Amino acid sequence: MKWNELLIRYGELSLKGRNRKYFIRKLKNNIETALSDLSSFEIKSERDRMFLYADGQDDMEEAIKRLPFVFGIQSFSPVAKCSATMEDILKTALDVVGSGETKGKTFKVEIRRTDKSFPFVTNELQQKIGSHVLRNFPELTVQMKNPDILLFVDIRLEGAFLTSKVYPGAGGMPVGSNGRSLLMLSGGIDSPVAGYLLMKRGVAIDAIHFESPPFTSELAKQKVIDLAEKLSSFGASVKLHVIPFTELQQLIVNKIPDGELMTTTRRIMMQIADKVRVEADALGIISGESLGQVASQTLDSLTAINAVTSTPVLRPLISFDKLEIIDLATKIGTYDISIRPYEDCCTIFTPAKPKTKPKLEKVRHYESFVDFDPLIEAAIKERKIYNLPRQEKDVFADFL
Repeated sequence: MKWNELLIRYGELSLKGRNRKYFIRKLKNNIETALSDLSSFEIKSERDRMFLYADGQDDMEEAIKRLPFVFGIQSFSPVAKCSATMEDILKTALDVVGSGETKGKTFKVEIRRTDKSFPFVTNELQQKIGSHVLRNFPELTVQMKNPDILLFVDIRLEGAFLTSKVYPGAGGMPVGSNGRSLLMLSGGIDSPVAGYLLMKRGVAIDAIHFESPPFTSELAKQKVIDLAEKLSSFGASVKLHVIPFTELQQLIVNKIPDGELMTTTRRIMMQIADKVRVEADALGIISGESLGQVASQTLDSLTAINAVTSTPVLRPLISFDKLEIIDLATKIGTYDISIRPYEDCCTIFTPAKPKTKPKLEKVRHYESFVDFDPLIEAAIKERKIYNLPRQEKDVFADFL
């Protein structure tokens, strides 16, 4: 089946008032980012819908695969175009209905006639097209409410447009329409899900990860890069900051008592994240913490960790249980990456009995004997930055 365009519906964006154009422009930019490697396509936006055109059917099929992951799209439909003659409309109607399963399905025709000069009125068109389809697909039965197949025919001045498929979109808001935040991406199951949920509400993200070689491996870092790339598939680029954390982590282990070690580690990470956040022009920090999951995620621990910054720390998973998080991670495609068996810096040097109710005064007391600032500044300066999604490198580029 040859599709000529994709009709994209906005959903929540249609409810916006004077700012609707801003959100639609963001969505258009994000779709262009998601399809940037395709050979050629064009997008036109209107008040309540958007149309995507691609030159080749391969590009059109690839766009159909990617659009369900772009936030801000409620649903979309592939559309076939033909000349506005009854002969072509009847032929195309058979092609469109026949492109999917028809056995045991119910069926209905809906008409929109923008071109009022078309020589048939709506009821006449419905009867002609409906009876023609039923003659060629006798296994179909007509059903006016909630049919399995809704053949929609739009008669415009430039031709007739037919569709029968509706693909669900990701919903939510276009990424970038609600500012930027920095995601603390550990490599575990939770933090990618936290990033996904904030992106769904329109937040663009940078990500920060702490590595401790040789205690953590290149494979552990690659896992995080793959997670950040997976997040970039939801319609926005992601910049990943990888912080060398080995010296700081060894200093913490040597100078801070075991009970407060985990709290101080998180506080130093938060201080570094806050400095990187400023450079990234981000307004908040996103964390995948869930209340009560581990020792560092009690209210007492979170209070002690938060005390190093006045920046808003967004924790969208705070009330989720682990099974809910795993379900969502599986749904968005990050779970299989997160469970690769490589240790990250949060799991090495873990004390046997971390305090679940650390006292802020006591943590500050122990930290007062250590000058962390030079190592913090050095770690930020020596970080590596990865821009995702990765662009395929032309292996012949160096010879041109």
